[in-house]
Amino acid sequence: MSENTKTENTGEAQILPFYDRPHVQKATIPVAGGIPFGIECISNPKLGIGGAYAAWGESYDNRQLPEFLGMRLGEPLSEDDVMNLSELGFHHRHHIPNLTDDEHLELELEVGTRLVREAARANGWIPSEVQGVLIGMSGPVSHDFVTRICQRAGIPDDALKVSIHKACDGSMGALHLALNPALSPVGQLNIAEELRGKKVLVGGIEGLSRFTSRARDKNALQLFGNGAGMIGIIPGETMKFLVGKSVENFDEDGLLEVHMYYPHSGQRISGQSLIEVSQDAPAHVRVAGLMHEPEDGTPIVMAGLMGMVKLFVRTGVQVVADVYRDYQNLMSQLGLDKSIDLGIVHHANYKINLLKAKQLLKEGIQFPMPWLLSDFGNVSAASNMIAFLRQIGNIKPGDHVLFDGFGAGTYYDVMAVSFG
Repeated sequence: MSENTKTENTGEAQILPFYDRPHVQKATIPVAGGIPFGIECISNPKLGIGGAYAAWGESYDNRQLPEFLGMRLGEPLSEDDVMNLSELGFHHRHHIPNLTDDEHLELELEVGTRLVREAARANGWIPSEVQGVLIGMSGPVSHDFVTRICQRAGIPDDALKVSIHKACDGSMGALHLALNPALSPVGQLNIAEELRGKKVLVGGIEGLSRFTSRARDKNALQLFGNGAGMIGIIPGETMKFLVGKSVENFDEDGLLEVHMYYPHSGQRISGQSLIEVSQDAPAHVRVAGLMHEPEDGTPIVMAGLMGMVKLFVRTGVQVVADVYRDYQNLMSQLGLDKSIDLGIVHHANYKINLLKAKQLLKEGIQFPMPWLLSDFGNVSAASNMIAFLRQIGNIKPGDHVLFDGFGAGTYYDVMAVSFG
């Protein structure tokens, strides 16, 4: 299931905590007496692509987690409430203590600043060379989060900054916008055309321990944790768009209700997109998706694991199948005998991804879909980026990779790209 294992005397494979990985740089962020922080930088010089991924807060394994969540809820989890997280592919996740609003803000600004700097460095860039930053976030700690971390990191003021709020699909929505010029509506800034040939950072930053701290949904509390990942690309050069599809399918039944902690009118107009695009400042664009929000005002409410399967698998398989057929048609037009070398799929949980793979196989579609995030839990928009960075050493110039993002709302961004 993961390359990140060690074998103890019992002979059972144990998942290493993220902070114990050999190349993770550990530090303490000076907020609220000190918050643990770890970051790992990875690059592939042959591709000209690198990046960084990170976690912050204490690492809790599946045995320790119920006690922590009992303290957060103010009552212990019953045996019936404790999920079998290992069969879902999760062994650790990162949580922070309860903080003040100012402490949350300072913590995540520092996390984001360090991630931007290290991701740029992994590409051999200095921050002042970066010309675009696109970040997916389910519940941003502040409306101007991307602008503020860019200012702290030394990104130029006139660099294009894009905040994407499409739940777990956020980073894939960001990557799709950076690569596919067909996504931008007529009359609005064409983000892909603007960024083509430029040095661009794309990622997801998810402070989900903060986001879920006021939640009462016991499944959500066990599944989600903090995580962030960011890569550097030069659209059209180091990463080239082949085919892709972006789909909206509103979650009528509220199978995964998520509060919108970002600007959105909340209006749903028949025949119009669920996504609102706004420009807060000359260099900042916001892409915000409508969510089915919890009626009680809490951050998140889930309809259970089978509800997640119903929500994501059927439409998710269809979107991937459509993109795969478009990919095959493109290869045929180009006269190439080429297939997808690797799939980077959002890690909602292992069972969902396994079922998607089985359903795709029935359609005659098969490609490697590695499962690599057992030491993080579900980190929403950060997961695709972390999974990609953990596979980047195995990708060769000329390889074709399919990115599969999906998230609450419901939103899907699937694209095939080539490298080098």
